[in-house]
Amino acid sequence: MPASKKLRQAEINRKTKETDIKIKIDLDGTGKNKIDTGIGFFDHMLTAFSKHGFMDLDCTVKGDLKVDGHHSVEDCGIVLGEAIKKALGDKAGISRYGYFILPMDEALVLCSIDLCDRPFLGFDYEYKVPMIGELDTELVKEFFYAVSYSAGMNLHIKVLSDGNAHHVTEAMFKAFAKALDMAVSKDARINGVLSTKGAL
Repeated sequence: MPASKKLRQAEINRKTKETDIKIKIDLDGTGKNKIDTGIGFFDHMLTAFSKHGFMDLDCTVKGDLKVDGHHSVEDCGIVLGEAIKKALGDKAGISRYGYFILPMDEALVLCSIDLCDRPFLGFDYEYKVPMIGELDTELVKEFFYAVSYSAGMNLHIKVLSDGNAHHVTEAMFKAFAKALDMAVSKDARINGVLSTKGAL
């Protein structure tokens, strides 16, 4: 099979005493998804990520929600990051960088990504409310931190215009989706990986 036609899919199962998570991703999908994390607003955000990033995503999370949502959300980020990294393989031919500025009503969010295998999260926002539906707002940063570190991703999220917490968070997830879609896209001009070091 030609390199350009390789399937960029991955399936990761991770089970601990706190969570049981199964994620399957197709980076070259159309946005089909089946999401069940037990946290309604988090389901909504992952659905938006899949749809707007054109990535097929199946995600099932069984977590200790009787404690709180922390383990479910953080561990989901770990597994999603692992799935993205596995699906990318050797990263040959990918654009590597992606960025997007996304409006959501009054909110405006910037997201920038480098798939360089040097993990870092820059998260420039402080929530003014503790919860959005059943999601603890402190967990939004925890999720993106977990994704960035398990995927080996330099990820920056910056809120340029503040507003309703639902709008801001949805803009984050959609901007992340669009930036990641750009970063994983293939560029025929790239021979191997886009790095002067010859490795990502």
